[in-house]
Amino acid sequence: MQLYFYSERFKHAIDQYQINEDQLRYTADPKDCIKLSNEDSARSSILAIENDQLVTFFVLHIKEGVKPYSANHQAILVRAFSTDFRHQGKGYAKKALMLLPAFVKENFSGMNEMVLSVNVGNVAAQGLYEKCGFVDEGERRMGPKGELIVMSYYL
Repeated sequence: MQLYFYSERFKHAIDQYQINEDQLRYTADPKDCIKLSNEDSARSSILAIENDQLVTFFVLHIKEGVKPYSANHQAILVRAFSTDFRHQGKGYAKKALMLLPAFVKENFSGMNEMVLSVNVGNVAAQGLYEKCGFVDEGERRMGPKGELIVMSYYL
């Protein structure tokens, strides 16, 4: 698996990416995220490609994006994490998350923490993030889709 910054060469892969209504209760549509990334240089849309297929998508957000979740100016926010529903349960999300620390260190110098928020009702995602080294330190926030658990991974 490789992680890539979104560029127009991946437009077809994004158009083919399938996310269902159940997933959209907790995350955002990658097409919407890419529009936001194109308008905001603090957001980077990231694609996890396995065997020439886009299997997982997320956004890395610096600066203002992190502020609601962390006071650390050297933190980066992982947001809108999803796996194409046709590829769920195959370990791709975990693989992408395991590659993420090295990717952040290589491409976002000076960052010492990754932060994410996960909906209280999304127990499966909470378990995945914990397995991949994210820690729940008791921080909670209200988000547009309900109560969120803030988790951190220290680089």
